Amino acid sequence: MGNAAPTAEALPKAMVEVAPKFFNIRGSFKIGGVVDVGTQTSLVQRPSGKWLFLDSYTLTDDVLESVKSLTNNGDDVEAIINVHPFHTIHVEWMTNAFPEAKLFGSQRHKEKFPSLKWESTLVEDPTFPSLFSDTLEFEIPKGVDFISANENVHFSSVLAYHKDSKTVHVDDTWMYTKLINKVALHPTLAQALEKRAGAADDFENWMKNTLSKWDVRNLCAAHTWYLLSSESLNGRLQQALSGVKSTLDAHRKKYGVASAVSEKVESQ
Repeated sequence: MGNAAPTAEALPKAMVEVAPKFFNIRGSFKIGGVVDVGTQTSLVQRPSGKWLFLDSYTLTDDVLESVKSLTNNGDDVEAIINVHPFHTIHVEWMTNAFPEAKLFGSQRHKEKFPSLKWESTLVEDPTFPSLFSDTLEFEIPKGVDFISANENVHFSSVLAYHKDSKTVHVDDTWMYTKLINKVALHPTLAQALEKRAGAADDFENWMKNTLSKWDVRNLCAAHTWYLLSSESLNGRLQQALSGVKSTLDAHRKKYGVASAVSEKVESQ
């Protein structure tokens, strides 16, 4: 299905071939119209030959041409999966560009664009990962608000792991800053943690468990860049988790830990 794939040399600068079936497309997002922190979409091929978009982005003409070359003029784009509830700027463009693709998103996406033809299954639904399990695994961080009441808190998202290439596509939650070569967690973690006992433990355990399942070799992060490696990046992600110890400890001090709640219930 599709035409002959463009060679790596022929790809537009914004389109990165992470692996033969995984392309990361870099985009621009400027805070206050000044500081460009970047954004992304990824194009992933399933065993069936069909393609999936992870996130929406308004593609430049040269990137769109390459995408159409890969996807049989766009006819083989099976689905557009919007994995971050607050990444919404490009949803309508992407839907118009690939009108036959199934459109997936969060509850916030559906509320923001009620006229679009959304699939009934939300990306945060427990049944969602099974839809694409031949290609991707998905994780949603525990202990943090998925859709924060504070619209400036964009910490959480659905993380996607491409099993064949060991690549994680992630918006905001995990970040890579190319300028200083640093892997880190999004700075709004403290605000994103649920205001309850045990939330800090739930988040820490979630991240440790996720890293025990995923051998991450490539990190495609919306902010600010991608990181490709022949070696596991799990150690650097563990260091990023260690780097927020004070944030997690401050939350535990204020709200308590889960075990303290259990002991209190059992003693009553």
